[in-house]
Amino acid sequence: MYNVKEITRDEVPASAEIIRQSFRTVADEFGINEENTPTHGTFLKDEKLLENFDRGIKMFGLFEWEKQVGFVAVETRDGENYYVEKLAVLPGYRHRRGGKDLMKAAEEYIRNEGGKLISIGIIYENKVLLEWYTNLGYEEAGTKNFPNFPFTVCFMKKEV
Repeated sequence: MYNVKEITRDEVPASAEIIRQSFRTVADEFGINEENTPTHGTFLKDEKLLENFDRGIKMFGLFEWEKQVGFVAVETRDGENYYVEKLAVLPGYRHRRGGKDLMKAAEEYIRNEGGKLISIGIIYENKVLLEWYTNLGYEEAGTKNFPNFPFTVCFMKKEV
C-alpha cells in the first residue's frame, strides 16, 4: 500500500507541509504555539528544511501511490550515533502502518551506514507515542524540561 523513498530536493517544500500539517494535531493537544516552542514542526519553514537537506540530512517520504503522506529525517554527527527526527504522517493516514514503514526505512538506512545507536526525542506526556516507540524497541534514556516548553522531552534510544 505504501512506498518509502528518499526525498529529492524538489520534494522538500511538500515535505515541510506534511510536517506542519502532521505536527499541528500534537500542537493543539499539548498547548504548543510559536511563542512557547518556536522549533516545533508546526512552525517549520521550507527554507529551514532545505538548509537541512543541503547539509546532508537524509530524508524519506511515505507515499500512497504518488501522493506523499509522511516524512522522516535521519541525521548523524559522527557516523555511529544517529537521530531520527520529524516523523510525520498526515492525520487521515495514521494507524495504517505508515509510521512503522518510515521507521523501518530509517533504521535500515542507519544499519547500512554502520550506525550503532538511534536516538529520538518525543513529548513525554504523549503516552500513546511513548508506548508506540517502546513497542518498536526504543527505551527511555532520560527526560528534560526546557524553559518555556509546555511539556517534558523524553529521550529514547535503540541499539542497531
